[in-house]
Amino acid sequence: MTKRQPRADRLDPGTVVAAALRLLDGQGLEAVSTRAVASLLDVRMNTVLWHVKTKSRLLELMADAIVGEISLDGLPEAAPERARELMRRYRGALLRHRDGAALVAGTYAAEPATLRFSDAVLAALMSGGASAREAAWTLTAMVYFTLGLTQEEQGMAEADEARLRAAVAAGSYPALSEAAGHLTEGTFDERFEDGLDRVLA
Repeated sequence: MTKRQPRADRLDPGTVVAAALRLLDGQGLEAVSTRAVASLLDVRMNTVLWHVKTKSRLLELMADAIVGEISLDGLPEAAPERARELMRRYRGALLRHRDGAALVAGTYAAEPATLRFSDAVLAALMSGGASAREAAWTLTAMVYFTLGLTQEEQGMAEADEARLRAAVAAGSYPALSEAAGHLTEGTFDERFEDGLDRVLA
């Protein structure tokens, strides 16, 4: 007897994206596929594709859902601190999901939640006196810095520091030899806050 499959109209894109995020959190980004989501939802793959069309589109919607978790309420009044707080919340949303930074970095999600977040950061920067161009470039720098640092945080093994030290010691890298200890010192929280200060300065 053939198992009866739910009809496509019994799902919606939000349900599909929520299932994909469960896969992401449980197994990591490499495990996410339209086939795996269909299996988790106990539907045919075509049913999933009806709602998200392609894996690339699914990843875009997942990335936007992660950014959509960021609250825009209760932000500081002062412009610089408001921008910092928004970026802290952005990093927090990425860290709440396994491989969250890698997922978001690999998409170009011109979707509502991502656009709302970007608009809020730009508004904070511009209210502090930045021109539209300055605000746009500062936003880009902060987002790329946050994505890169958070990817490192989520993917770094303890052995990586030892590998770096050994590689520097094995070659002729005088500047690196002097600075290598500083490249990995401090917590990711400290490095994040320092990086924001440098960008915003």
